[in-house]
Amino acid sequence: MHASPKVITSAIQLYFQHESYRKIQNFLAMQGVKISYVGVYKWIRRYVSLMNGYLDKLQPQVGNAWRTDELYVKVKGDQKYLFAMLDDETRFWISQQVSVHKGTSDVKPMFKEAQRIAGKNPTAIISDGAQNFAEATTNVFWNRNLPRTEQVRHIRDITFDGERHNNKQERLNGEFRDREKVIRGVKRADSAIFQGAQIYHNYIKPHMSLGEKTPAEVAGIKVEGENKWITLIQNAKLNSGTTGTKLENFG
Repeated sequence: MHASPKVITSAIQLYFQHESYRKIQNFLAMQGVKISYVGVYKWIRRYVSLMNGYLDKLQPQVGNAWRTDELYVKVKGDQKYLFAMLDDETRFWISQQVSVHKGTSDVKPMFKEAQRIAGKNPTAIISDGAQNFAEATTNVFWNRNLPRTEQVRHIRDITFDGERHNNKQERLNGEFRDREKVIRGVKRADSAIFQGAQIYHNYIKPHMSLGEKTPAEVAGIKVEGENKWITLIQNAKLNSGTTGTKLENFG
């Protein structure tokens, strides 16, 4: 079926505001739009993939201290961990990685991805005491041209007194946990929920701690228009050169 951009982006918004596919299907039916819950799933998967391909090429102006942590998730009933890298200043979710183990998984790919997206090294990585974070900090960010005192620091931040704590990262974990509860586990490792949650966090959701701005705005990436989903999809389509009929409604 051919649905309007408003209908499609309403479905995407509802999904990342923690509604299930079936509830979104029922909501759209009340608006006179007939689509199966599988159709809603296909919309979300298709457009998240399109937007992610476009947004992956943008460079946010993030700060110099980055936070990292992991969150337990179930993928097809199996225990996995979602690792995430978050900029301390802008709250921009820079990179992510799904792995099997918590403290022993090789998280260097996520660190390298953050380095590529940001176009620089941080001055400090803030995490809990997991050894894999310390190893990745040294292996990825070590600069042989700098003295040891000027290398990227790994700050083990596991206390909750004063200003030094990882609650900013915990809030991000909470956002994803609220979404995951509704779907009762992730069905596949390449699920749209992972990249889509990152897009929603960075470009759509205003944050009270950022003066009701999105992390992308604070990081120098402004998305115009009242419906940011439509703007992102239009820009992604133009950037990719896609001409298929499934995307033509977005101009």
